[in-house]
Amino acid sequence: MVNSLIYKLSTDIAKIVSEIKESVVTIITEVPHVLSLFGYKELTGVGSGFIIEPGLIITNAHVVRGAARVIILYHDGVSEEAEVIALDPYRDLALLRIDRNIKAASLGDSDSINVGEIVLAIGSPLGLPGPSVTLGVVSAVGRTIIGENVILEDLIQTDAAINPGNSGGPLVNAEGKVVGITTAIIPYAQGIGFAIPINSAKRFIEMLKLFGRPVRAWIGVYVAPVTPQVAYAIGSTVSEGVMVVRVVPGSPAHRVKIREGDVIVKANERRVRSVKDLRLAIEESIDKGYVELEIYRGRSLMRLKVPIVVEEL
Repeated sequence: MVNSLIYKLSTDIAKIVSEIKESVVTIITEVPHVLSLFGYKELTGVGSGFIIEPGLIITNAHVVRGAARVIILYHDGVSEEAEVIALDPYRDLALLRIDRNIKAASLGDSDSINVGEIVLAIGSPLGLPGPSVTLGVVSAVGRTIIGENVILEDLIQTDAAINPGNSGGPLVNAEGKVVGITTAIIPYAQGIGFAIPINSAKRFIEMLKLFGRPVRAWIGVYVAPVTPQVAYAIGSTVSEGVMVVRVVPGSPAHRVKIREGDVIVKANERRVRSVKDLRLAIEESIDKGYVELEIYRGRSLMRLKVPIVVEEL
């Protein structure tokens, strides 16, 4: 019985990989590197990506940032040069345009992910020709991680091995649908990996189509979901919302005196349960110019109108 279950799991995984591998690509970048006495030379980098829509590849921003040329290597060995058309360092996402007609990966719903789900990380780890596959489970969701020169919110945490070169590749669930975009930007991660939720990528593309260019709407806070355990640890009576973990000096949030440890429970009269809820409320309020927040500081409830800054990226 056990052997038959293992065999079925094995064949199911092999089928998933077979169906998605055409959509997964290796990304080779050439980045100019200035030499003090001898001009410059090209440094080569390697990452991963996948077809998110016909003619469009999504990957991590840090994979292609600063690249003079971006070469796409497909699963069948064919290569072509791609154009970087949008880059969002705050979501660590980039969009590339290609000429070749390759089928897009099937996208899932990252909001419905459950801890314990089996996932596959697919890409080109350590620069080795891909796609290569690692297996793991979703070990946590809603992580806010501080990396080198970047803070990433609402990440999926997994124990599937993610190495340099895997960055930008898909995190796939047991239905063969992409639920995340793996990132190896966190240098101190040991035995765990992180992925950007696919719904963040969908929103990134929506914003690009809406404004015609990548923009960031922000108020100057980084937040993490509040759980009963977090509420107990910080002595809060609020068990649902998002906790402010950092306030950017000089930002709108700083000017209206939002502090680290404050818990945001509502935005525009709607409950805030996740980082995504707050980000969506801010983006939907761009035309209005401010977002209305309800915030608990200890036992005190505050209502604030926080101006929104819209930056072209």
